[in-house]
Amino acid sequence: MLKSLAIKNYALIDHLDVDFNDGFTIITGETGAGKSILLGGLSLILGKRADLNSLKNSDSKCIIEAVFDISKYDLKQLFDTEDLDYELQTIIRREILPSGKSRAFVNDSPVNLSSLQQLGNQLIDVHSQHQTLELAKDDFQFQVIDALANNLKILENYTAHLLEYKSHKKELTALLHLKSEAIKEHDYNTFLLNELNEANLVEDELESLEEEYETLNNVEEIQRGLSEAYHLLNDEQIGAITILNNLKTTFQRLSTLSSAYNDLFDRINSSFIEIDDIFSEVSAYQDSVDADPNRLDLVSSKLQTLNSLFQKHQVSSVTELIEIRESLEEKVGVTENLDESISITKDAISKSETKLNDLAISINANRNKAIPILVSQLKDILTDLGMPNADFDVKLNKGTDFYFNGKDELSFQFSANKGGSFSTLKKAASGGELSRIMLAIKLILSKYIQLPTIMFDEIDTGVSGEIAHKMGDIMLQMSKTMQVFSITHLPQIAAKGNSHFKVYKEDKENVTQTNLIKLNYDDRIVEIAQMLGGSELSSSAIAHAKELLN
Repeated sequence: MLKSLAIKNYALIDHLDVDFNDGFTIITGETGAGKSILLGGLSLILGKRADLNSLKNSDSKCIIEAVFDISKYDLKQLFDTEDLDYELQTIIRREILPSGKSRAFVNDSPVNLSSLQQLGNQLIDVHSQHQTLELAKDDFQFQVIDALANNLKILENYTAHLLEYKSHKKELTALLHLKSEAIKEHDYNTFLLNELNEANLVEDELESLEEEYETLNNVEEIQRGLSEAYHLLNDEQIGAITILNNLKTTFQRLSTLSSAYNDLFDRINSSFIEIDDIFSEVSAYQDSVDADPNRLDLVSSKLQTLNSLFQKHQVSSVTELIEIRESLEEKVGVTENLDESISITKDAISKSETKLNDLAISINANRNKAIPILVSQLKDILTDLGMPNADFDVKLNKGTDFYFNGKDELSFQFSANKGGSFSTLKKAASGGELSRIMLAIKLILSKYIQLPTIMFDEIDTGVSGEIAHKMGDIMLQMSKTMQVFSITHLPQIAAKGNSHFKVYKEDKENVTQTNLIKLNYDDRIVEIAQMLGGSELSSSAIAHAKELLN
């Protein structure tokens, strides 16, 4: 429910701060007093786009703030989805800056207009006579029937399965498209994959192959070099080993004569050991280096294969070729497994269709049970509202498609006169009749679901007398379970409110301002008397006003 509303620097409102109670609240005022301004300010809280012309003082920002008690509404999930702090006393604030920029906050968290509109739709239903066109929409008609049919839970289940069904259908479409494209590429991808597999790719093998190729390709030169080294090391006359061996013998003898030569002997001996080890390795290399034309051809062929693959795939390393091979394996594998995936997805779609059809049958059965109840209640209420011959012809036809709320197609037709033909509400009902039908429907809905605060904006236009009494009674009855506002010109309705506010204009320092005040009992007598008989208060008007209030 709306607990309070504060408006600053909006249109003709300089500053307004008002608290509201639950139950039935009346708002009255002369034509042009500013009731539409009040609704305009409230609409900004509900997510309407801001207009810079709305600023009373263009140098100051406009601030509109409303406090709502949302304890009776199931809005926790909406707050979580929009990443907002959930508070039972929720504060919505809207600011319009002189620059024209607009900001909105919910419990001090900034929100965009889309989020504000979603929340606003759950908090207040501003209903004027022209909005009765909503009656003609299938979505609204289904909402009414489903409320009486107690279909809320089953519809939630249906929606969840519908999302799953649509997801499977989308997946199947993608798989079929993928299969169509994959068939075109499958043979080529398979050829490329086989080519890479035949290459027997090994990580980091390129360097070792290139080194081996250089060795095999230059084996004679390497052998000549090793042979020369072998001769230089082991020649009996000039070989390094022979010379070092002679030096070692000489300094070994000298070290026995003087310890001064010990260090030189050790160094020569170390050099001899190192050269002797080098000689052993040169000998081993000589034994291992042989010409191998077959191996040379094999290595050369492998390098040519790799270079050809590098050029074909526009890469420069074996690692990249391996990555391409793995990618091709995945593509070929997906193609080869597509039929299985398509079969699994079709099976999932079939199961979803079965579940959706079962739920749709239950939804349809509940609706067919609820329709006679809805028609009966509507006719009873409308009889009290001066439409004794009103009748409805509501039919459900089973469709073939899955809609967002089942498979039903709805025909909701109306006749205002006895013996008259049925037609759509838009064609068969006048504006005043639509207002009364909407009021009746809102009354019925309030018995089955928790409705947001409703504000009837002159919905009683064009009625008077006993019908106005009945409309007031209906609003009062609705207010037992929800907060109801009525902006009205009818004293019969104004007298039924639990609380009564008056919108009025006054001039201050040559500036016209709109204000809103709460009327006490005596003030209400005067206001209702003026609504009955004009600005000149007669004793009969005052007496009639007291009678209405009592």
